[in-house]
Amino acid sequence: MKTGQDFIGVSTSFYCFNEDKEFLIHKRSQNCRDEQGTWDFGGGKLEFDLTPEENVLKEISEEYGCEGKIIKKLPYYSLIRENAGKKTHWIILPFFVKLKKEEAKNNEPESIDKVKWVKLNNLPNPLSKGDQIALKLYKEEFEEIGGEIIL
Repeated sequence: MKTGQDFIGVSTSFYCFNEDKEFLIHKRSQNCRDEQGTWDFGGGKLEFDLTPEENVLKEISEEYGCEGKIIKKLPYYSLIRENAGKKTHWIILPFFVKLKKEEAKNNEPESIDKVKWVKLNNLPNPLSKGDQIALKLYKEEFEEIGGEIIL
């Protein structure tokens, strides 16, 4: 059985930012389970025996090779989309996390083609569906941290 496809999956998403009000974003490789070639803030399936907070920090360490500080936990949302013609359903537990710019790197080159720091008024395209939803749902919170969003 496949998580998110045969039963609802739970994922912790993170929106990492730095002291310069830039957000860290990465391009999903062809090896990713879905939305290959899109830009994504990051996240990962909630693992058994971890709290959402522990999971999000573990995922940041795995993807970006650094530690972060959780600044804010946001309300969950449902992400329902299609992947290869099949409907998927995830419950997303999102967090704003502050990182030190100089510590973050591409720590998963097999699943991440590229990482970069961007301002919210200069986001790359195409963005993942989940991030498009999150930017609309949490527009005020994003703009409070990073200024005006331009999609």
